[in-house]
Amino acid sequence: MSNSSTLLEAVRSAVEERSAPSAEVRAGLVQLTDPGLARKLGRLLGGLQAADADLPPVTLAVLATCTVGPFEPLLRTSLVGVGALPAISVGDYGNFEFALGSGAFAEGGDPDVLACLMEESYFLPGDWSGGDVEAVTSHLQARLEDFRSLIGSVTKHSAATVVLHTLPLPAEVRESFLSWRARAELARAWHQLNADLLALAADHRQVQVVDLVSLLADQPFPARDARLHRYADLPYTDGALHVLARQVARIVQARMGLSRKVLALDLDNTLWGGVLGEVGATGVELGGLYPGSCFLNLQRSARRLREQGVILVLASKNDAEIVEDALGNHPEMLLRSDAFSVTAVNWSPKADNLRQAAESLSLSTGSFVFMDDSPFERGQVASELPEVVLVSAEGDPAHLVNSLLAPGWFDVLELTETDRDRPALYRTRALRNDFQGGFGSSEDYLQALGIELRIEPVTPFGVSRVAQLAARTNQFNLTGIRFDEARTAAMATDPNHLVASLSVSDRFGDEGVVGAFWVDCGEQTWRVLNMVLSCRVLSRGIELAAVDWLASRAEQAGATTLQGSFVTSSKNATAAPFWERAGFRPAAEDGTFTLDLRDGWNPAPSWITQPDRERATR
Repeated sequence: MSNSSTLLEAVRSAVEERSAPSAEVRAGLVQLTDPGLARKLGRLLGGLQAADADLPPVTLAVLATCTVGPFEPLLRTSLVGVGALPAISVGDYGNFEFALGSGAFAEGGDPDVLACLMEESYFLPGDWSGGDVEAVTSHLQARLEDFRSLIGSVTKHSAATVVLHTLPLPAEVRESFLSWRARAELARAWHQLNADLLALAADHRQVQVVDLVSLLADQPFPARDARLHRYADLPYTDGALHVLARQVARIVQARMGLSRKVLALDLDNTLWGGVLGEVGATGVELGGLYPGSCFLNLQRSARRLREQGVILVLASKNDAEIVEDALGNHPEMLLRSDAFSVTAVNWSPKADNLRQAAESLSLSTGSFVFMDDSPFERGQVASELPEVVLVSAEGDPAHLVNSLLAPGWFDVLELTETDRDRPALYRTRALRNDFQGGFGSSEDYLQALGIELRIEPVTPFGVSRVAQLAARTNQFNLTGIRFDEARTAAMATDPNHLVASLSVSDRFGDEGVVGAFWVDCGEQTWRVLNMVLSCRVLSRGIELAAVDWLASRAEQAGATTLQGSFVTSSKNATAAPFWERAGFRPAAEDGTFTLDLRDGWNPAPSWITQPDRERATR
């Protein structure tokens, strides 16, 4: 949806109708390049209420060392674009350090995200001598140490994800030094300041740092407005603020598990140049000089995405035999057949093929990004599967990689081993499906799989993966509580709580960490605050075996009751009967279920073995 008037009207209609903008409209918000339009849309979206929109809410506090200008509406546009409904509070002007130090940076409790908008004067001395660059560099180091202490204090007293950014060095500061050696020394100190800001992300798991300096270098507009800076203490242009707002939204997208998991790719004039059916495998443009180098670069980028956990799907209208020849024998081909977890090469409508691919992966089509050069094919998918993000491969192939990567559809906060293994894990799903066809009953099939379940308390090394599961799991998510890394890490070391991970393997390989639960461990009652399980292992009885393990552990700790809850969402209907299937009884109308441990409980399914069970419950 690239037409600005159409986008504006669609957002206005959604707000007036008290509903969330459609997936297609939200994708248009993400890909906006006009900051003026983004600002206008953000003001409109301010009228959207949580009760009206079926979007997950996020609370965000903004603290600034300057005035924020249009940053708030730009943030709102970007956040709605990634699928979140923000409640944004802006700190008082001139209150930056006090708010950070005291923790009083949001009304109504701890926010999900704290975004800091900073400019250079916070770190520079109020005045300096052009002949004493050493004094300036010393001041920068001292201010950085003060700021580092403030951020450390925030992370101790708040569970919010803190978003910082690097700072551009204004020309007027640089040009104040006449000596080229002094300018070089100042630049080196400023680069060190930005490097130290970036290092805060390594020091604190809650901190994410946007490299704004690098991002602004790629933009066709100025980053600063001297007149606005002097007149209103607003140093950045609308364009620069929009760039930063988009990055904050990408971090929120990853934090909330709203990123996409699957990249579906066309072949002709997308992964290679030319039409395979017309020119044959030897005639397609791939590698070498332009434009073949552009298509090779796209394949290289897709391969990098796969290495980081993005599932690749091939969706092409072609004859399967000649496609297999090209994928297998073209010397420049980087993406061979085994790179794709699902291959759909036929003459069926691409929307149908994407539906079938989603079904075979046990994922929703809402987790798909589809890249195709044909406006007809993209239009057909948009009309039938509006939740699929569409990326155009039309036009100059030099822009293919940027078109795919720039919106950040696949972002994660931190890469885990499970992310890296995901494409292979999903590829083995097809093998399991083939294997299942030879059995007379589902229980015979499950027995033959040889399923092993490992349940263990989460260690510091497993916190990231478990928090990621909480953010990204929707179908089997019993209460919808998204425990982030900070809260998970705190609970994992608290003797009054238990956080445990579930790992599964079978005859086809290791699935890795596929589930987790967070438990409040009282003296008499253990209460499951939430339990999540990846959709790729549903229907195997894993969740029932997990309850068996947890009940045994609770009983040995002296508890007499195990309690759980179910909170309905638009996506977790499949988990609704879970507690009763596990032997719990409804205890109240609020979705609470109870198991009396003195009466015993259902054993784990016979087809699941738990090698660590004896050690875990001893």
